[in-house]
Amino acid sequence: MATLYVRNLPDDLYAKLQNLAASEHRSINAQVITLLEQALKTEAQEIEDQKRQNVLKVLEESRQRRRVNPADFGLPDSTELIREDRDR
Repeated sequence: MATLYVRNLPDDLYAKLQNLAASEHRSINAQVITLLEQALKTEAQEIEDQKRQNVLKVLEESRQRRRVNPADFGLPDSTELIREDRDR
């Protein structure tokens, strides 16, 4: 297992960490690990939610787009062009 050292930790932050660990009957080490796991899980969930929102947004935009018909632009239908080519 890896070891993590934290330098220049403010005294008030360390005191809060001590109090939180004591209130949850954990060592400071166990409390730090728990807090890091929760933070990373939350971050991963936020990223996943953002990806899901992006996919939903793209799907909604694609549904709202009107189907483009080549005839609307004065272009010939590709089916007709293929038939003409086959008939040569």
